[in-house]
Parts: sequence; C-alpha cells; structure tokens
Amino acid sequence: MKIRIALLAAASLLASSAFARDDRPGIFDYYALSLSWSPEYCASRDDPVQCADGRQLGFVLHGLWPQFEKGYPDSCSRAKLPPSVRERYADMYPAPKLIGHEWQKHGTCSGLSPEAYLALSSKLKEGLKIPAAFQRPPQPVRVTPGEFEQSFKQANLWLAKDSVLPYCTGGGRFLREVHVCYSKDGASRSCATDEIKRSQKSCGQASFLLKNVK
Repeated sequence: MKIRIALLAAASLLASSAFARDDRPGIFDYYALSLSWSPEYCASRDDPVQCADGRQLGFVLHGLWPQFEKGYPDSCSRAKLPPSVRERYADMYPAPKLIGHEWQKHGTCSGLSPEAYLALSSKLKEGLKIPAAFQRPPQPVRVTPGEFEQSFKQANLWLAKDSVLPYCTGGGRFLREVHVCYSKDGASRSCATDEIKRSQKSCGQASFLLKNVK
C-alpha cells in the first residue's frame, strides 16, 4: 500500500511539473505586442494622465509580452530598470508609471537588457500602422472581428495569418485591446492556438464597438 501511495504521489508530481510555468529569462516562444484601446480604459477610470481631457488617445502601448504556446512567463528576475532608460522610454507608454510595471512583469522574461527590450517594444509599436478608421475616430466605430483583422492586414501587408487578435469587454460588445504576435526576432507570426480561442471567446458577438476618442 505504501509503495502504491508513493507511486501515485510521484505521478502527481510529474503531471503537475509538466504544466509548471518556466519563469527563466529568455525562455519563451513568441511575443505579443499588446495595444490597449484608450477610450475603453478611460470609460471606467479617472486617470488624470492617460484620460485627461483633450488627449484623444486611441491605441496605446500596454506592453510587449513574452508568451508560451500555452501561458506566459512572469517576473523572471529582479533586474532593475535604470533611471536613464526609464526616462528615455517613459513617453512610449500612456502613463509614466506603466514602464516600470511592464519591465518587471514582462521585460525581465525577454532575456534582453532593459535598453534592448524597450528598443524592441518601440520598434514593433512604431512599425505597426494603425488602420485609418481606427486613428482617433470622433464617432464610435462598429466592426466584425473579421473586418477588424482585415483592416490591420490591409494597412500592414506583411502580417501573418492569425497574427492580430482583438480582445473585448462588456460581454464582447466593446474592444478592450489588440494583441499582435511576433517571433522572438521580431517577424510577424501566428498567435498561439489557445490565444486565438481566447480572443474568439472574448469578442464572441457578431460585431463590437470601438468607442470614440475624447
């Protein structure tokens, strides 16, 4: 009986370790560039920086996130963000405090130095053209998930299949953010199957709304 219990315990430990997250710097499969739709964020928050009257922010950088094919690493080291690097790249985010959070939670898992990680974030963000219809729209814009993805592909012909994923809120009624997937060397690639399913579940309505800027 004792032997059987020991074998069962060992099997359980092996099964759990098979699904354990590997939080080592540089160990991941691809990047997701996350761009938040600022009007949706500001609809439920009183952020004096990001949501100040007249800023009219549309898509803003949430972060560049190392991903596994299933799941993602998190806070892979205690490496600090140098003040000089923070100052150089802080304006890339909609609020200055976000850069520290993004470096600690996601950047430390990239295996890159703070300078290199933020430079790559900037390169991918600036290299992605936002479709004209989504550039600071004065009125709400309604699209289907397919139309949303196709708009990005028409503006960026180099995008791979299933590389642009919308994520919604409000039961799928409103756009919250978009993830655009890249290989570790910065080339466009399809997002993981699990992420595609999560996107489809998140934006499960026939269409969704991008709230207008203010």
